[in-house]
Amino acid sequence: MMRKGGFSLFELLFTFVILGILASIAVPGFIRWLPGYRLKNAARDLSSNMHLARMGALKNNADWAIVFDTGVTPGRYFVCSDNGANDTWDGPTPMGGDDVAERTVDLRNYKSAVAYGHGNAATDIPGDTFPGDNISYTSNVAVFNPRGTCKGGYVYLDNLKKTTTYGIGTRTSGVIRLRKWTGSAWE
Repeated sequence: MMRKGGFSLFELLFTFVILGILASIAVPGFIRWLPGYRLKNAARDLSSNMHLARMGALKNNADWAIVFDTGVTPGRYFVCSDNGANDTWDGPTPMGGDDVAERTVDLRNYKSAVAYGHGNAATDIPGDTFPGDNISYTSNVAVFNPRGTCKGGYVYLDNLKKTTTYGIGTRTSGVIRLRKWTGSAWE
């Protein structure tokens, strides 16, 4: 007798039932996890872009800045290498200024409602205060000079869940810090 290879209809249906049960367990967890993952990516990207601005200032021996735009929802920022003819960090053309933007980051691209905000953080980062627009840099601009230093300040990011908050900022020495609210303190 020769046996024919393959699966019976029952085996195939049983496999699909098991896969359906596993998917029904995994999908809700994934949906809860995704907003926090996107917020963490937004915070890390901002930290990386601050490093880019700092290195650009050191390399070019000229000021570089990150200009934060709170005039659009949920927000955006620009990494700028030149403050234009008016000699003021007022953002590039989309903000009505004449700065030269090397990179544009729109917070809408992270989905999950990542925006400027401090969520459920009960206290500010030590040495900083929660500003009304969640950006403590003067005029919402972090300027790195040719020595790589920057005035201190922070940008606060949260998402729709408002359970996690990140603070990304600099000390006056130019050191860039990424802080996370743990529910009771900044780590």
